[in-house]
Amino acid sequence: MALTQRLQIRQSQALVMTPQLMQAIKLLALTNLDLAAYVEAELERNPLLERGADNEPAEPAPGVSSGEATSRSSDDDSDRRAGEHSGDGAAGGEPPDDRLDEASLDDGAPVRPRLGDMPAGYSEWGAAASGPRNDVEYNLEAFVSAEPTLAEWLREQVTLAITDPAQRMVGYYLVDLVDESGYLAGDLAAAAEKLGTGIAEIEAVLAIQLKERNRYDPAMAALIGRLDLVARRDLAALKKICGVGDEDLAEMIAEIRQLNPKPGLAFGSAVIQPIVPDVFVRATPDGAWLVELNSDTLPKVLVNQTYYATVSATARRDAEKSYLAECLQNATWLVRALDQRARTILKVANEIVRQQDAFFARGVEHLRPLNLKTVAEAIGMHESTVSRVTANKYMATSRGIFELKYFFTSAIAGAHGGETHSAEAVRHRIRQLIDAEGASEFLSDDTIVEKLREAGIDIARRTVAKYREAMRIPSSVQRRREKQTAIVN
Repeated sequence: MALTQRLQIRQSQALVMTPQLMQAIKLLALTNLDLAAYVEAELERNPLLERGADNEPAEPAPGVSSGEATSRSSDDDSDRRAGEHSGDGAAGGEPPDDRLDEASLDDGAPVRPRLGDMPAGYSEWGAAASGPRNDVEYNLEAFVSAEPTLAEWLREQVTLAITDPAQRMVGYYLVDLVDESGYLAGDLAAAAEKLGTGIAEIEAVLAIQLKERNRYDPAMAALIGRLDLVARRDLAALKKICGVGDEDLAEMIAEIRQLNPKPGLAFGSAVIQPIVPDVFVRATPDGAWLVELNSDTLPKVLVNQTYYATVSATARRDAEKSYLAECLQNATWLVRALDQRARTILKVANEIVRQQDAFFARGVEHLRPLNLKTVAEAIGMHESTVSRVTANKYMATSRGIFELKYFFTSAIAGAHGGETHSAEAVRHRIRQLIDAEGASEFLSDDTIVEKLREAGIDIARRTVAKYREAMRIPSSVQRRREKQTAIVN
């Protein structure tokens, strides 16, 4: 076959990811803390961005009824959904328009996030910094003394408690082998070989809780060496290994239960940040659910058009004009991308509340099977968009705070062709059955399967065992041992 050169014209379609589109997609997946940090960085980088005042009233959304912010507890809400789909198409998960608001440019007013067809209950961007900012900001946490870490505390104790230089060197070495929970992670034989000493000298430096209580005798040492038998409640084997009777063994096990299982966690622990919900769900007097965004998690940013007009009037070089135009475009895109993010989160949350109405009204046992595709088709968005929106976002309800992904559960078939059930609701039923056991009643997995099938849930025994183990519930044999031995509690 001869090779020749020729010109051809072809027409094809391709998706081009512009920087603005990538930014809008990135914002969807950010948590409220990451979003605040991202916006803070943009405020420092872009001179045309400024914080909005906290006392500015939210702009009303034209042509939007308050009913669009609620999800009714009844299933007859097709009219409400039709009203949502007939709104602005920009709420369908597409990136925000990159054109500027010409009216705001003409009058020199700041470009504000346009609420468009936002449902009632949506508030303009949440509080950021109120009042004027000083050049020097004081962080109260900077004046708080740091909590000592476990390694620092152990080194201090070695210095105070051990006077022999050789033993002190061993102590410092062992401190580096202790993990954050307070357990010695290294091998004593390897440590002895590396330090050129014997294991007895290494063990002499070790300080454990039972030694401090003067209870580390040979019998207790034998018991500590077979904690696996303690976990299995094999009392006969433990009595034989330790050489003690029933009463002494019960006392020894009771002493072990009084010890701190992870003493290292008491030192240098990081401050746990409380979960801040992104969405609030409240019941209304007429039986509906009001879904609204948490304004505290929404940064309030504006484009300073006045400053842009002043600076652009003095710009002479092309590089200066290009820089200002880029800053204006990026600032406008950020404001509208934040607005689009809020629209999308609220729209997805509304649909979740509509789909899981029974959960909000009657509890977790009425949670319905739900997947991303169902929500995406209902609100006219792509599945990936719903996945990003529900990642690391939380909803505050009268039943607690839940991650949005909590409401997406797999389906378990109903018995005799009945209605399907949510996997989370089935797990809740299993826990209820086990919690309701009597003093002499121990439900096996097979018995639980029978009871669930009587309730209309078709489930296999291995699935029950998997759910039980995931909830860290012992088997019926282990539960019987716990109740029949004197070591419980």
